[in-house]
Amino acid sequence: MNVPEELQYAASHEWLRLDGADGTVGITDHAQAELTDVVYVELPSVGKNVNAKDQVCVVESVKAASDIYSPISGTITAVNEALTANPALLNTDPFGEGWIFKIKVEAGEDIENLKSPAQYREQIGGSADGGI
Repeated sequence: MNVPEELQYAASHEWLRLDGADGTVGITDHAQAELTDVVYVELPSVGKNVNAKDQVCVVESVKAASDIYSPISGTITAVNEALTANPALLNTDPFGEGWIFKIKVEAGEDIENLKSPAQYREQIGGSADGGI
């Protein structure tokens, strides 16, 4: 599985890329592989204030529907409208064009609760099914 070193990870299989107080969020390579072919993404609302671990949207695949959680507290500032027309971007480019939403981060303490790439690799390698 691809686990980019520059990202931080939630136990629920979302990734966070920080640029100062601005973050970009998507699902991990492991998550998209477990879901298989993504067919629909219900995007969150721009301007919505969320807490870390809040359910913010839903991804549906041919296999299952899965809730997507915010890895950090903040305000959603943008959503990836390209996913409406092409939800398969989550499968083909989960760390690039398949990002789901952008968030203005409120507090630094949530970041400490995220996993490093090494910790996330251990999480997905230590489970028989890895489930999402």
